[in-house]
Amino acid sequence: MIEKYRVMKNYPPLPADLRDLLVDVETATIGHFEHLGFVSDNIRPVVPSKAVGSAVTVAAPGRDGAIIYKAIDLLSPGDFLIISRVDRDDVACVGGGVAAAAKARGAVGIVIDGPCTDVAEIAAGDFPVWCRGVSSKTTSREFQIGGSVNVPVACGGAAVLPGYAVLADNEGVFVADIAHMRELAVHALERQKRSLTLRPHLEAGKSIFDFR
Repeated sequence: MIEKYRVMKNYPPLPADLRDLLVDVETATIGHFEHLGFVSDNIRPVVPSKAVGSAVTVAAPGRDGAIIYKAIDLLSPGDFLIISRVDRDDVACVGGGVAAAAKARGAVGIVIDGPCTDVAEIAAGDFPVWCRGVSSKTTSREFQIGGSVNVPVACGGAAVLPGYAVLADNEGVFVADIAHMRELAVHALERQKRSLTLRPHLEAGKSIFDFR
């Protein structure tokens, strides 16, 4: 008999040096030179936020709330919960309780390619959540449909593998494997440093083509 729930092992947390690099990287800077790894632009933070972590992926169908809590129980400090709503429905699988439970486990944030609920609770709880709008339709642990944890998923059009590095801020969510994210982070920081010197040049009314 095929198991309803497929729960795979977690991956190690992000290396500390990569986490330190990403703290100052902006997703919009990476957007200047990378084309893959961007989660859909209509997945927005509930409140202005930034977070960096290691992906724990969830494939969550329908109104099954049990799969979300199975993933919560696996979370470790530094994890980033990435939830794919495989039925592409308008059912919220994350609310105040899920956000509080993830925070208590040491997770750094949640990304859902679907709606959330309890936005006031989420905002008051000071835990970053990125989602596609709000819904009063919610999941329940009484619905035992099935689902998977730590499998490859598509979230907002981006392929996300468990253990991927996740960078999320007010402009969007970006994911990549650890080695590639490290390369992108170094290049992005160099570009941001150059931008700091470019800004006074532009504010002085000078052409960008004259900047050296």
